[in-house]
Amino acid sequence: MPHPLDRADLRSRVQTRIDVELDRWADELAEIGPDVVDLTDPVRALLQGGKRLRAGFAYWGWRAAGRDDHEGAIALAAAMELFQAAALVHDDVMDDSETRRGAPAMHRALARAHSERAWHGDPERFGTAGAILAGNLCLGWCDDLFADSGLPPESLTAARPVFERMRGQLMGGQFLDIVTSMRPWHGLADDERIEWARKVIRYKSAKYSIEHPLLIGATAGGASAADLDALSRYGLALGEAFQLRDDVLGVFGDPEVTGKPAGDDLREGKRTVLIARALAGADDVTTTRIDQWLGAPDLGTDEVEAFRELLVVTGALEGVEQDIAAGAQVAREALAAAVGVGGEAREVLAELIDATTARST
Repeated sequence: MPHPLDRADLRSRVQTRIDVELDRWADELAEIGPDVVDLTDPVRALLQGGKRLRAGFAYWGWRAAGRDDHEGAIALAAAMELFQAAALVHDDVMDDSETRRGAPAMHRALARAHSERAWHGDPERFGTAGAILAGNLCLGWCDDLFADSGLPPESLTAARPVFERMRGQLMGGQFLDIVTSMRPWHGLADDERIEWARKVIRYKSAKYSIEHPLLIGATAGGASAADLDALSRYGLALGEAFQLRDDVLGVFGDPEVTGKPAGDDLREGKRTVLIARALAGADDVTTTRIDQWLGAPDLGTDEVEAFRELLVVTGALEGVEQDIAAGAQVAREALAAAVGVGGEAREVLAELIDATTARST
């Protein structure tokens, strides 16, 4: 069975629109000089991959409002991918990540280029500055493509507040993630740690990954207030379940699939729901081990495997799997309540619940 995101030839059409726009923007920047390709080429490479999840939800949000296929909806979907690219580039800088989708993260690639050219100054500072600017370019291009999508002006006017809310809440969510990574956890009760971790998921990932793109498309399409409310509940629940699955893959996933070394989330010290649940089920000895290993950049293969075992024996892994299943069920119930959503859009949105949360993802 084809992936639901390949319905309407969506992914290839989004890629085509992205490529056309990147060519246009590269031409506009060419007068600055050849050095600018150090910004545009990595962006182009980053935008060749990915699941196109956010693009898919924006497009099927438009269709969920009862609208027919429209090239403007493809452009709107492509804009979501530019927003995602900006978020990834900036997130890798903040997390000091080494890789992204199996290749060096942008700031790392720029730092390496600096060193290979034997330039003056600090390669790491050059890489960080370049990646920040590349991410900012993507944000600006996202806004340009949203405005120039070709959808009716009244559709864009209706969707603009949701688009702006998505941008603002993601920035706030990213900052919340930084705060949570540095604020002491041991003074918090178990349920407080879990709630903090879930709040980060909600505002750093769930809303901009599924809820907001879906609502941008559905609002542009003129969906009813009742359907928008139901789609919002669907998107938020599924977005949280999707990120929980991603957190599990960040520890237990195959590097060939995730594009990151096994256990990288542990080395980065990410305070996920998985870690919060592990601490809730840990005795003093296990808590000490978690404290020692979480965030240790030199965590070896054997220690990663031992850490995984702790996440199993404390019940953390099974607890998160139950959270994922519960989120998927809420999404199903919310979709059922969206009575104005029918036809192929309902089919695709139903299929995407399993496609984004299954253990085999």
